[in-house]
Formats: sequence, C-alpha cells, structure tokens
Amino acid sequence: QVQLVESGGDSVQSGGSLRLSCVASGSILTFKDVSWYRQVPGKEHELVASIRDRGTTKYANSVKGRFTISRDNAQNTVWLQMNGLKPEDTAKYYCSGFTSLLVARSWGQGTQVTVSS
Repeated sequence: QVQLVESGGDSVQSGGSLRLSCVASGSILTFKDVSWYRQVPGKEHELVASIRDRGTTKYANSVKGRFTISRDNAQNTVWLQMNGLKPEDTAKYYCSGFTSLLVARSWGQGTQVTVSS
C-alpha cells in the first residue's frame, strides 16, 4: 500500500507563508486525487484543497486566492503553497489519497501549522 508522508509545518506569524509537501512511498498516480485536509481539536476534518490525477484543482472558499495545490507525478509529490496565512489557518494538516470507493482513503500522519497574530 502506498503511504503518504507530510512535512513543512511550522509556526509563523500572520501574513506569512509555508509550503507543505506530501510525498508518496510509491507512485502518486495510485491515487485518483490527492487532497489536503486540516483539523483542529474537537472538530471534523475540513477539506482545504484537492488535485486530481489530471491536474484539476478544487479549494475551500476560506483559502481561495491564498493557497495553491500542485503536484509533480515524477517526484510522487503534492505541495500546498500557503500564502497570507491567518490565525484561523492554525490546524494539523493531513494529506489524503483517494483510489476508489472500494478502497479506504490513505492518510498521512499530519503536520502542524500554527499561525500567530
């Protein structure tokens, strides 16, 4: 089973930028789409952005214009470029891969992003 490993989380000030990476242990094309979710304690996972195998992207309204998701299939990597960070972006960010309805989603271990005002 292809595993996903996130990195790049950090503590930054409001208005700062971070770039999260999600590296697959095998071919990233195993997944029809790869998404970034975030979660704060006591709340459900929130979809932040997703990118399909052919490159189509989707964003949560709260991050449109500030975050950009991209992928490099040759490097088996998906990135989340986060600009104009706000305190409300503070969360643990998870990379998740979708294969099919018959297979459970794959999840990474998460990376913490903390934005201070």
